[in-house]
Amino acid sequence: MAKPCYLCRENIYFTSKTRKRLHPFSSSASRLYPEGSVDRLCELCVRLHGTLAEADMLGRRCKRRSGILRALFRLIDLNSAQLNLHIAKLCLALCVSGNNLLNICKLVFKISRSESNDILFQNNSILDSLLDILCNEDVSTCGEALLYCIGTLKFLSGNSVILRLLLDKNCVGVAQKVIQKLHMVEDAHLTIAGHMLVQLTAILRNLADHPESRPSFVAFSVLSELCVVLHRHYKDQDVCTNISRIFSKLSSYSECRLALAQTPGCYQLFIELLSKHRQKQDLVVRLLFTLGNLTAKSNEARHHLFLCEGSVDTLLQLYDSYQRRDDTLPQKGSETSMRPPSTAQEDDDVLVKLVRVLANMCIHPAVGPALADNTTFIQLLKETLELRSVQESEELMVNVAATINNLSYYQEHSVTLTCNHLDIAKLMMKLVLSSSNDAVHEATRVYGNLSQSGDVRDFIMQNNVHQFLVALLDSKSTDVCFSACGVLTNLALDPLNRASLSQEGAAAKLVDCLRDLGPGDWQLAGQICQVLWNVTGSGSETFMLLPLIICFFVSLLFPDKDEALKWIENEDIRDCHRACWEMEFFPVAQKLMKTLQSLELTT
Repeated sequence: MAKPCYLCRENIYFTSKTRKRLHPFSSSASRLYPEGSVDRLCELCVRLHGTLAEADMLGRRCKRRSGILRALFRLIDLNSAQLNLHIAKLCLALCVSGNNLLNICKLVFKISRSESNDILFQNNSILDSLLDILCNEDVSTCGEALLYCIGTLKFLSGNSVILRLLLDKNCVGVAQKVIQKLHMVEDAHLTIAGHMLVQLTAILRNLADHPESRPSFVAFSVLSELCVVLHRHYKDQDVCTNISRIFSKLSSYSECRLALAQTPGCYQLFIELLSKHRQKQDLVVRLLFTLGNLTAKSNEARHHLFLCEGSVDTLLQLYDSYQRRDDTLPQKGSETSMRPPSTAQEDDDVLVKLVRVLANMCIHPAVGPALADNTTFIQLLKETLELRSVQESEELMVNVAATINNLSYYQEHSVTLTCNHLDIAKLMMKLVLSSSNDAVHEATRVYGNLSQSGDVRDFIMQNNVHQFLVALLDSKSTDVCFSACGVLTNLALDPLNRASLSQEGAAAKLVDCLRDLGPGDWQLAGQICQVLWNVTGSGSETFMLLPLIICFFVSLLFPDKDEALKWIENEDIRDCHRACWEMEFFPVAQKLMKTLQSLELTT
């Protein structure tokens, strides 16, 4: 017996089941349902959906599709969000198009605007329907419907539960497809495409918050796609700000930094955006944060950024623009007056991120000398130290000190830095005398490099900074002690300074520091030995401690390095410590012990 044709099967199925399911939706029947019967109507919608699916009557093949849609549209007037979502889901399953599609998308959008309705979307597969629309519909024919669809997802993505659902449903991949569609939009549809991008990038911004979204952003090359969007829509501040937020969040993770760094022209793009939107603080601060992340651990990134056209000029112009000055009149060349009013905290936020970028760039051996010899840069750093206080702008002051420390490695090649090192040393006093441990540490590191200069050493001694440095040896922090020892090593080069250091009890504190911290940090132990070497032979304190020092060195130097390192379980870490023991500690410690032994014999 021949199988019935599709139309015959539809007639049979419609007569037997579908008409029965549709009866409650008729105009006369719908008036009989009070508000309390909404749950019943929702249940009937679910059954009708199932019946149509079972009969293969979903989509546009169903000949009675228009009658079914009319029956469903009547129920929208009941104004129930729950019911309307079921109706929308069924209408979308019937592949409505044109104005019907637009009206359904508007309806769903209206429902999504209220947070109280979020729970309805969690228990309804309408999300799948919306994502299907984005994948399958064309911007040129359904642009407005797509905009409402994206707007719905933007509202819903603010809910953490729905955000997780969107991630599981590959919303990142769908967004990437939509972005590629928008790249090809004709001029007549550019306006609506721009509106879509604002909402779409806002969805991606929310998705970027979820820790499990990162693999999708990398797999679908979304970061590269967003760079293309930035290039094409650089005038749209909303789009640029959303994307900058995405980059600032994701660039904190290595896999995303790599994906972004491998995008051709990304550094030049960021510099151009910083130049074009320098007045928009929230955009600027996020772009700078992203650049800071990119340059934090990559020498290649530091060099690429430096080589970008106008990079240093743009960054220094931003620095000048956000340098908060108390003067009522703008400084010469300053663009502060061109920006809208901002708070001190907002200015500091920009400068904290900006100075971090510059500090990172200084680490590169080809970039550091050029920046160290940049008069504008040095003057801006000095001005920040003059204008700000550690109490009000601690993070900024610490970053400035770290930047100066990085620059000070190139002072032999920088006339500009050399001419300013005494001024900088004086400004560091503000940090040394503060209550911030980070500020004290960074200032001490700066003194460690600048104290290679005789006039800086004289300044330190004349202002009793050496007393503070000796006191730092009691900090029990290896980093702080190492920095302090660096300065003390240089100070002890001058015979007069040795006596002063001895009077402050430096040798005894150094021995204590060596005993407490040396075996766990052989680089620090070597630095302590260098200080002791420089102060040896001055003051009665050193002679009194000679037996103790020699005994202690014997215990550290012998029987051998393997015995000294036996407490380290991890083999890789032990190898690192062994290298420090051999290169940083043993040579100077052995030389120092021989000198001390000869001193003991002569006393």
